[in-house]
Parts: sequence; C-alpha cells; structure tokens
Amino acid sequence: MALSAMKFNDMLKKKKKENTDTPENMNTTDQENIHAEGEPQAQTETAEQEVVETPSAEDKLKEELSQANDKYLRLYAEFDNFRRRTQKERAEARETEGKELLVALLPVLDDFERAQRSMEKAVDVAPVKEGVTLIQNKLKNILSQKGLKEMESVGAPFDADLHEAITNIPAPTDDLKGKVIDEMEKGYYLKDRVIRFAKVVVGA
Repeated sequence: MALSAMKFNDMLKKKKKENTDTPENMNTTDQENIHAEGEPQAQTETAEQEVVETPSAEDKLKEELSQANDKYLRLYAEFDNFRRRTQKERAEARETEGKELLVALLPVLDDFERAQRSMEKAVDVAPVKEGVTLIQNKLKNILSQKGLKEMESVGAPFDADLHEAITNIPAPTDDLKGKVIDEMEKGYYLKDRVIRFAKVVVGA
C-alpha cells in the first residue's frame, strides 16, 4: 500500500514538471521575445528575395548592349547583301553594255556583206554607189534613234569646247577669220553632250 502511494506521488510530480515546460505555461514576455527574435529573420529573407528578383542597372545595360549588337549585326548583314547584289548587277550591266546598239547595227552589217558580194559581180558603178548610200543612210538613222547627232562646224566660229584645230590658214574673206573653214573629221553629240570633237581648219 505504501509502495503504491509512492509511485502515485512520483507520477504527480512528473506531470507537474511537464506542465511547467509546455508553451501554455510560458509567460507572455518569453513568448514575445521568441516572436521578436523570429521576425527580423523573416524580414531579412524577404529583403534578400527582393534584391535577387530586381535586375540591377548593370544587367539592364548589358541587355541593351546585347540588343544593340544584334541590331547592328543584322543591319551589317543586310548592307553586305545589298553591296554584293549591286556589284553583281553592275558586272552584268558592263558585260551587256551596248547590246541594244549592237543588235540594231546587225542589219547594217548584213547590208554591207550583201553590197560586197554585189561589187564582185558588178559591171556598173552607179548601182554600187547607190547601194552604199542607202546603207550609210540606214546607219545614220539607227544612230540618230540612239541619240547620236552630227556636229555642224563649217562656217561656225571656232570653239575650243567643240572643235580641235588641226591647222590655221589665211581666211579667204575677212568674215571667215576665226571661223571653221574646213572639217577634217566630223564631231558628234550624244543627247546634247559632245562625245567627239570635230577636227577642223581655222581661218586666220
């Protein structure tokens, strides 16, 4: 009986000790201290997360530089393609330069070949001369359609921008002094632009 009473008393003491260790028995001051100690840590963690999530000015500049670099590379590639395409087109244009004129002159070349065969059998000069004149007129018409124009020099005042003086001779009359008396080689315009100076004899 006495042994049972001792065991019962020991259990009561143990129970009281456990009750005093539980959070319910802790005073308000201790609970506030624990809460206060945990709060700064939570705030610090939140602040660290905000710092990590917000990009820095350096990161923004790096991103802008990367975008500008990509834009520059694209523009450079487009310009390089344009330059190569332009060079190719110019090369092709040089290769076919004058093609239109040459095609237009082929009939004249055919006429000269026919005239040459006719001259081998011709006994009369008149038809040959007439044929050559026709070919000449045909050639002039084709060149005129392409913008070629003959320069009229004889009797005109000498102009160094149009004429090339071969020699000077005494002028037959006073009104021909300083003017073109004879023309050794005809000058030509191409759409009002001189492409060949006339070689002339000037009166002195």
